[in-house]
Amino acid sequence: MAQGLYMPRDIQNAYKKGTRSMNGKPGEKYWQNFGRYNIQITATPPDRTVKGIEEITYINNSPDTLKRLNMKLILNIHRPGAARFGNADADYLTNGVQIDNFLVNGETKKWDNDKASGTNQYISLNKPLLPHDSVKLNINWHFEVSKQSGREGMIDSTTFYLAYFYPRVAVYDDYNGWDTLAFLDAQEFYNDFNDYTLKVSVPKNYLVWATGTLQNTGEVLQPEYIKRLEKSFTSDSVIHIATAQDLKDKNITLQKELNTWVWKANNISDMAVGISDHYDWDATSVVVDDATKRRASMQAAFADNAPDFHFAAQNGRNSLDWLSHNWPGVPYPFPKMTSFQGFADMEYPMMVNDSHEDDIQFAQFVQDHEIAHTYFPFYMGINESRYAYMDEGWATTFELLIGTSEVGKDKAEKLYKSFRVNRWIHDKSTAEDLPIITPSSEQRGGYGNNAYGKPSLSYFALKDMLGDDSFKKALHTYMNNWNGKHPIPWDYFNSMSTATGRNLNWFFNNWFFTNNYIDLEIKFQSKVNTVYTFAINNIGGFAIPFDMKVTYDDGTSETLHKTPEIWQLNEKQVIMTLKTPKKIKEVTIDGGIFMDADESNNKWTLK
Repeated sequence: MAQGLYMPRDIQNAYKKGTRSMNGKPGEKYWQNFGRYNIQITATPPDRTVKGIEEITYINNSPDTLKRLNMKLILNIHRPGAARFGNADADYLTNGVQIDNFLVNGETKKWDNDKASGTNQYISLNKPLLPHDSVKLNINWHFEVSKQSGREGMIDSTTFYLAYFYPRVAVYDDYNGWDTLAFLDAQEFYNDFNDYTLKVSVPKNYLVWATGTLQNTGEVLQPEYIKRLEKSFTSDSVIHIATAQDLKDKNITLQKELNTWVWKANNISDMAVGISDHYDWDATSVVVDDATKRRASMQAAFADNAPDFHFAAQNGRNSLDWLSHNWPGVPYPFPKMTSFQGFADMEYPMMVNDSHEDDIQFAQFVQDHEIAHTYFPFYMGINESRYAYMDEGWATTFELLIGTSEVGKDKAEKLYKSFRVNRWIHDKSTAEDLPIITPSSEQRGGYGNNAYGKPSLSYFALKDMLGDDSFKKALHTYMNNWNGKHPIPWDYFNSMSTATGRNLNWFFNNWFFTNNYIDLEIKFQSKVNTVYTFAINNIGGFAIPFDMKVTYDDGTSETLHKTPEIWQLNEKQVIMTLKTPKKIKEVTIDGGIFMDADESNNKWTLK
């Protein structure tokens, strides 16, 4: 299997230790660590200070004795002087995470907020954490919500989107140890699967949306709104739980000074929260698992003056339905999804934070993409910081597939080519042609191409070569192998080869480990009696599918499709023969979404 592919030495070691297997499955000695998080936060907009208390029980399932823990403090990205890929203006900057108290197994740890200014912070343990033992952390902290909202922050003075808001223990894994990659506000995240209880205290008349299942509707909502919410859980139609008029009447929540909303989610990789006193609330539901008739709730929270978001719940319902039954064809695994109007166009477990779009179809396209991330990286615990193509590439693939069902093949492919492929094909730069396998954390210029368009094309190329049934069977094998775990690229390669019973290393080497691009050329070789011979030269090198469109002098035409398998024996050239009594007038090669860098040599015409 993937032993024929380049494998870094740290990855080799994981296979040698038996934590990963060459058949694509977790090895007999595979492990991953786990935490139980009990979090309580208080937010009182327009005051931007959020206060938090949490208790973490962190369980060491590794065979290693841990003498220290690495804490992730993502909101320190807002601190002045923090390392980040882009510039930051005054509205973005805050003083980051401010730890007020930190206890380890009941003992106070000394903490200096000025020194702990990065997005990683090691905590030494007075007593080493032995294999299969646990440690209890109690943390009090506060932070200021950034005025400039991106992935998280202030949407308006009384609407906040809170993400990455709590100190958490970094991933400690079998191939890299502690995840110490700094968050630079570009590449994304890598989290363990944990159990969460989250309590969010907000003033009366504020609504809260969050990852997980709301536990205490009777303690936060008036009876009429409980009834509407419960009705939405079995409704195929959109229920307007809270309208602009309801919000104006200020009688949706119980009229206590503070209401505490309690959310629970188990075996999930993160929690996110939306808060507002003036956002509409829509909800509907859909059967995502035909075998069990299980429904998932689709909700939306948005400003009343955003026309596109009035379609968000229904469009999201379509997304959950389509993704569950088509591609990837795995029932939506969570109890709900919420689309929240913000500025990020970003995914979170059971939530998306999407910006308002004037073009309602484009708004649906963006929402489809973010909801598709449910599977990669949340159903599969992808290390997005290091292997972004393992999640963004799949979401980009699913966005085209679901888009085709929504707006038709021509329109969906036109958007895919202009939005995902065009820049790479025409930007002839070293960064754009770096191998996909290049760690995302080491990229700048070529990051977008290597995370989105190029890997997506590799998945489409493999789908074309294997056929839909075999490709889906292999994809499901990979997903079943690694659901709830932490796959790396070689686990994907091995799973797909094992599931198909074919050694696909030649294909994966071609697409993931080379500096190839897409550029085909057709050259006429000869005509002997009724046999025409053409050479198709693969100048760019990628093993792509293509169509040969043949036009005859009698006005008829035919199209011959060639899958990427045609390049297996010779990646640089294939010889095509066409036997026909007719006279060929013209032959064109067309890659469709596999856009050619130089189309001037894609046509042969009889002269």
